[in-house]
Amino acid sequence: MSTSLVTLTRLRAVQRRLRALIEPLDDDGYRLQFHPDLSPLGWHLGHCTFIENHWLRTVVLGDDRLTRPLHDYYTPERSPKPRRGPQLPDKARLLEEVSRQQDDNVLLLSGMAEALPAHPLLEDEYLERFLIQHHCQHYETMLMVLNQRMLAGPAGAFRPETRLFSDPAPVANTHIPGGDFGVGGEPPQALDNELPAHRVQLSAFELSTRPVTNAQYLHFMERGGYRDPALWDAPGRAWLAGHPVQAPDHWRQDEEGAWYGIDENGPHDLDPGAPVHGLSRHEARAYACFAGARLPHEHEWEAACRLGLMQDSGHVWEWCDNAFYPYRGFRASPYDAYSRPWFDGRHFTLRGGSRHTRRDVRRCSFRNFHTPDKKYVFAGIRLAW
Repeated sequence: MSTSLVTLTRLRAVQRRLRALIEPLDDDGYRLQFHPDLSPLGWHLGHCTFIENHWLRTVVLGDDRLTRPLHDYYTPERSPKPRRGPQLPDKARLLEEVSRQQDDNVLLLSGMAEALPAHPLLEDEYLERFLIQHHCQHYETMLMVLNQRMLAGPAGAFRPETRLFSDPAPVANTHIPGGDFGVGGEPPQALDNELPAHRVQLSAFELSTRPVTNAQYLHFMERGGYRDPALWDAPGRAWLAGHPVQAPDHWRQDEEGAWYGIDENGPHDLDPGAPVHGLSRHEARAYACFAGARLPHEHEWEAACRLGLMQDSGHVWEWCDNAFYPYRGFRASPYDAYSRPWFDGRHFTLRGGSRHTRRDVRRCSFRNFHTPDKKYVFAGIRLAW
């Protein structure tokens, strides 16, 4: 049993991209923690390789020589984030080990090394697809870390060439008649929380044709959106009291009060028409209230996506109004804790994808999820009525 060349190529591509994010960094940049909720960059790279070794070698081959010594360190619930950076090996050593082990794993999957036994996880390339998507999600998280790395640096003296002005224009919307819609994914690509595919009945609704832009969000800020308690629900007011934010996570002001952005490459002008991101769900809900709207339920979002009505989708993750929950008939795979612990009522769904989201996890049925306080996610707003 061997993996197709197309799937191996996709795995190799994301492996190379993970290593490429680490290679330019010095040893401190590779092991420092730049945000309390995000792991050091080097840990992400090692964890992804550990996960390959765990499933291919420990589970499929029954050989835990590579994973046993690292089990507690690379298992998230056993490894507190503040301890991860100091325990990393030198960057050069980790890169060498990762590169060698990734090469060995690709050879194993290709059938050019020892033969893999028949195993349910290898049917229809399920495990290979799972590993690719796992790595893609860590790749995007590593770009969040790089963004936080830039935000943690000195403010500098950046001056935007073009000042961002607010836009009071209302968000355009489209009408979607009520009816019977299909939601959910299809094996073997779909992850467990996308399954089983099923039908839902939706009432008619309106959905904004595009996500909220930087200029539209600045209008909310300038109209006192962060100071008006009537726009915030009780959890949002409590969060705001403990997090006195006044802007998206990556926005900064120069000495004259002009707003600019900072990403993984440094400071830059803010495009007024680009979708705003760096927002918590609390901020997204407050903006929706300000606009006389609400956030969409994820089924509404998916129905519109399948109808081809999601203009500018894929630039930012889009907060939904419902908690992350299991579909009826949910079965955990490939292990119980992949999705189940997050069906806790405290995590909320996001749909779509950001400019950093790899195509392997870009689909109408893919479900992202975070707690509502997270601002470092590349998340923005699409409105519903």
